[in-house]
Amino acid sequence: MSKLVLITGGSRGIGAGIAKAFAEAGYWVAITYLNHQDKAVSLANILGDKVAAFALDQSKPESIKQCITEVEKYFNRSIDVLINNGAIAQEKPFSDITADDFTTMLNTNLRGPFLLAQACIPAMQQHGFGRIINIGSIGGQWGGYNQVHYAAAKAGLINLSQSIAKIYSRDGIRTNTIAIGLVATEMTEHELTTEAGKQKAAAIPVGRLGKVEDIASIALFLASQDSDYLSGQTLNANGGMYFG
Repeated sequence: MSKLVLITGGSRGIGAGIAKAFAEAGYWVAITYLNHQDKAVSLANILGDKVAAFALDQSKPESIKQCITEVEKYFNRSIDVLINNGAIAQEKPFSDITADDFTTMLNTNLRGPFLLAQACIPAMQQHGFGRIINIGSIGGQWGGYNQVHYAAAKAGLINLSQSIAKIYSRDGIRTNTIAIGLVATEMTEHELTTEAGKQKAAAIPVGRLGKVEDIASIALFLASQDSDYLSGQTLNANGGMYFG
């Protein structure tokens, strides 16, 4: 029987690429959106009748509960694979980041994935199988410059994966992080036009930016039985920019 994957932030960019790969692999696919309903619904229609789009504001616990309920009701089954891809970014100098900026960033990029995992794990335990894949960032490994609060949240996401893996691996649940480098998406579009962004792109050892397909293929592997001996790991999909 096909498994159900929930991909947050699936209306565009990396999330849309992951959704396409999982749909083509035969999964039931639930994608979420916050501000891009038209794109999400259009993508779901394109990918076929095994794909559906759902509203989610992952900074709000009540929205998370409602989304999970709607997904499970629509597909008439629980979630087998959770991919925490949805995130926000904000470029600001360190001294200009406000307390509200920091809170909003952590609520969306760290607390949201925590609550989503917390909601999905009980059913995964019952079935003796689950996959949680957190989409991290190289910024969470080597720090941020104009996005310190973003980098801090992504660093926390790596530790969240490790903690969940320690607690739930014996229940058949594998939790891992894909720490991405520079991938050509709408989120990185502005950064790549800056001088610093151009320098970072030029210094990538493999000689190119990442593609959404690069990340999607890793996610498919981590969702499969082939990755059963990986848990609590951080896979560095960065073209050789960082080896930690």
